[in-house]
Amino acid sequence: MATLTFSVNRRIKEIVGSTTLAITAKANELKAQGHDVVNFAAGEPDFDTPAPIKAAAVKAIEKGLTKYTPTAGTQQLREAIAAKFKKDNHLDYKPSQVVVSCGAKHSLFNIIQVLADEGEEVLIPSPYWVSYPEMVKAAGAVAKFLATSAKTDFKITAAQLRAAITPRTKILVLNSPSNPTGMVYTRQELEAIAEVCVKNHIFVVSDEIYEKLIYEDQAYTSIAALGQDIYDLTLTVNGVSKAYAMTGWRIGYAAGREEIIEYIKKFQDHSTSNPASISQAAAVQALQEPEDGARAMCAEFKKRRDLMVVSLADVPGISYLKPQGAFYLFCDFSKVGASETIARQVLEEVKVAVIPGDSFGAPGYIRMSFATSQERIQEGTKRIKEWVRRHAAAGR
Repeated sequence: MATLTFSVNRRIKEIVGSTTLAITAKANELKAQGHDVVNFAAGEPDFDTPAPIKAAAVKAIEKGLTKYTPTAGTQQLREAIAAKFKKDNHLDYKPSQVVVSCGAKHSLFNIIQVLADEGEEVLIPSPYWVSYPEMVKAAGAVAKFLATSAKTDFKITAAQLRAAITPRTKILVLNSPSNPTGMVYTRQELEAIAEVCVKNHIFVVSDEIYEKLIYEDQAYTSIAALGQDIYDLTLTVNGVSKAYAMTGWRIGYAAGREEIIEYIKKFQDHSTSNPASISQAAAVQALQEPEDGARAMCAEFKKRRDLMVVSLADVPGISYLKPQGAFYLFCDFSKVGASETIARQVLEEVKVAVIPGDSFGAPGYIRMSFATSQERIQEGTKRIKEWVRRHAAAGR
């Protein structure tokens, strides 16, 4: 067979694959081979989608709602999203200001492709979710990282933001609660950040996908709700994946100024068109469900968080901040070794899947998800403790 020669778009060649997905795939492969793998890599709730939501999808199929919908989503779903924003976030978005996409990741991708032009800067607090920089690369823009640490609770300050802005700065990406750190910005912190963004006309992409998973007595604040000026500059992103255990349904949404939303809709016209009509019907039901189910899931995640924190408290050489939200514990393993090596060895030797912090811009850290049962958390943390102690005893 002759050698095939071809070229690939420069931007695509620079994109790095998802470590999270790669490690999850490896863990599933080991499971298929009969190994007892504890999965701390997963970025999704382990709960089943609530029965009324599934029933709504079945009803949609039976009613024949299996055709194309408008690209931006059905009117019913966009109305439900607008009502959710009003009730939960004190945000007045009309249905025409909403675009429904194939997951919150898709919404974020669309926004960055539309707003970030060639060579413009997108500010990303670090540690960051793995896909942000790759989305920026795909747009031909430049990712500029704002380093945080445990000393700053992994959050940027208004002064740090102000110092990072250049004439080419276009967007700030905010993720609260954060993946991977689980930290949540307070209203006061967001007010200071909003003031800088308004003064410098910086757009804010506010990724709020973990909004319903907050474990402390802290009111959630959407940055767009802090005033008309920051509202005009903010694209608010959310979805049903995390709060309603609907990761596979692939429904996310973005809301913002109508002029920007119209460009996002046009972009989606020529990529995916509408998200699945059946998933949209299920999402309407999810957003109209009583909050009891989401609260119960959050309460269980809090128990799991506390269990994982306690279980790792006496492990020598590691440290962490107790996460305030999401379902990840972000641990500093730098005294133990290189995080990519640790992740590989822990999976190979004790069959626990974790994600190295390098992918999040934090070498030396390990992300562990507590989106699994308490029994598996106990088993997985026991294996990690034993591995760390063997590692220390061997002087590796």
